[in-house]
Amino acid sequence: MGNLANNAIFNIDNLKRLMEGLAVTLNIALVSVILSTILGILFGIIMTSKNKVIKSISFIYLESIRIVPIMVWLFIFYFGIPKVLNIHIDSILVGYIVFTLWGTAEIGDLVRGAITSIPKIYYESAMALSLNKVKTYRFIIIPISIRRVLPGIINLTTRMIKTTTLMTLIGTVDLVKVGQQIIERSILTEPLTPFWIYGFMLIIYFIICFPISLGAKALERKLN
Repeated sequence: MGNLANNAIFNIDNLKRLMEGLAVTLNIALVSVILSTILGILFGIIMTSKNKVIKSISFIYLESIRIVPIMVWLFIFYFGIPKVLNIHIDSILVGYIVFTLWGTAEIGDLVRGAITSIPKIYYESAMALSLNKVKTYRFIIIPISIRRVLPGIINLTTRMIKTTTLMTLIGTVDLVKVGQQIIERSILTEPLTPFWIYGFMLIIYFIICFPISLGAKALERKLN
């Protein structure tokens, strides 16, 4: 059994490929989180607008992202839109787009909630200091809102890392895809390969996501 584990995972070639797949997974998740944070803050501010048209568009965007499964969005951007426009979109770029759209909606809603929950006294204090609306948001409202939603953004990071497993469905050679390739190549000669490969991936995801989850909880307690 030990030799089987060595052949399935700790073979130099297999281990190298798994780490390369992990790098792709983390790359998609982290780039998407960074873009989502920037765009989500802007979207959250926009969602606080009292303009009915803006509110309607924001609501439709938010609900469409929440209601439609991420897998469907991946298929739309990888198979649907390229077919209609007669272009090719790389699967990793599709991952950036879809996960950024998802993250922007999630973070935007968190920021909107944080902004609307800020007591009016902060706005009144800003007016007393002769700060205009832009400076009020820049120096007071946005910093307070980010402080409140930071644990949620960190939790979103773990969710994105786990959800990137769906990228396998559009051909991205991420950690899961590499694992599946190794299993398909070895399953006939080494029947326990799936156990070792998926067990290894379980440990990898746990090692990455668990500390992030603990950090989010600790930060939330500290901020509270």
